Amino acid sequence: MHRTGYFYPQTRRDFLRRAGGGFGALALAAMGDTSRGEATAHFAPRAKSVIWCFIDGGPSHLDLFDPKPALNKLAGAPLPESFLRPVTAMGVTADTPLLASSRKFKQHGSSGLWASDWLPEIATCADDLAVVRSCTADGLNHVRSVLQMNTGSLLAGRPSLGSWALYGLGSECDNLPGFVVMADGQADPPGNYHNWSSGPLPGSFQGTRLRAGRSPMLHLAPPPGVSNSRQQARLEFIRQFDTMHRHGREEDDRLEAHIAAYELAFRMQSAAPEAVDIEGETQETRDLYGIDDHETAVNARNCLRARRLVERGVRFVQLYFGSGSKWDAHKDLEANHTRYCRESDRPIAGLLKDLKRRGLLDSTLVVWGGEFGRTPMSESGNGRDHNPYGFTMWLAGGGVRGGTTFGATDEVGLYAVENKVHVRDVHATILHLLGLDHERLTYNNHGREERLTDVAGNVIRGIIS
Repeated sequence: MHRTGYFYPQTRRDFLRRAGGGFGALALAAMGDTSRGEATAHFAPRAKSVIWCFIDGGPSHLDLFDPKPALNKLAGAPLPESFLRPVTAMGVTADTPLLASSRKFKQHGSSGLWASDWLPEIATCADDLAVVRSCTADGLNHVRSVLQMNTGSLLAGRPSLGSWALYGLGSECDNLPGFVVMADGQADPPGNYHNWSSGPLPGSFQGTRLRAGRSPMLHLAPPPGVSNSRQQARLEFIRQFDTMHRHGREEDDRLEAHIAAYELAFRMQSAAPEAVDIEGETQETRDLYGIDDHETAVNARNCLRARRLVERGVRFVQLYFGSGSKWDAHKDLEANHTRYCRESDRPIAGLLKDLKRRGLLDSTLVVWGGEFGRTPMSESGNGRDHNPYGFTMWLAGGGVRGGTTFGATDEVGLYAVENKVHVRDVHATILHLLGLDHERLTYNNHGREERLTDVAGNVIRGIIS
């Protein structure tokens, strides 16, 4: 079809399919461009970037950061009659015997923060951590719970926390995605890409998934024989088709996101390889993260790359540890957590220490936590079921008061009973530390002003310095 001398392809989708190739594929995947959204903080931020260490599957707070001597005394007996009878995921009941923790807990740092012998390296960072022991959530299964922790909703389709942060503040770099996701294996977390989706927000704010291993980004190098000038000419050619397609579709912001993504992909060809290339790091830094230890190597590389990304202005980095619900210890908790603590402890501690010594921890908020905790009641004799009623997360850097323990669970660690914190409160706090008021950060979705925290959420003032 011809209009005013121009040729229009049948559909833009058809054109993109024909234009294809690694460059186009990368462009459409790398939607975290420099689109600015609201692009202004509501007040002075304490943090510029966030790194979320997502512990996929539900780590046992009872065996990591929340010691319960009474649980060990009551082990083998049912839950005391004084407790509200909980609903659990896998049929564990109040009559199922309580399971003692076999871990040894010690106080660490000048703050005396408690941590178990499963996390000896993170324990050395005790005075930088604000440990929140009273977290609660709404979901019982992994898919809904992981989605809620990432998007505030039990249902897929809502914008993720990283997307909201990028929408509210924009990116500080114009040649890298503003929101990056990395996992420690090929498995996706429950809910897969919905956890880093931008939902109804423009597509330019969704997360960009990088691969684990030595080559996290594919198709960045142009094909053999394709010069820089030829790449620029190709980009200009695509832009002309985009401009023609926009005629009469000015209200469609998705097209702007696609155009920006092509331009970002072109810029990434030179910047991204350097950003994720850790081979030039010193041996001392490699040792700090555990890169040359086969058990910690994958997570160490991801953590070091996270530091390099925030160093270059990336707004939000999410790291999945045990991706694919690997921490889900329904049986043999001892073997499960021994392995996954071993794989993550040193890399995460190395990240905290490296950020701190480079002066980046003050401007980088580090978050640790999964979708829920584990029950004090046993499952399969030596495991624990899902527990959204009371569990632990911690935050460090970026305006957080280090060496703080906030909130508490009951005597056996089943329910949060003091200073209860909901997922929405965690989200409100993270946005607050970024300089964003969660009640004012909204997006008009078909006439309804929507926000990450819906109609709830309170900033956890007790952990802010």
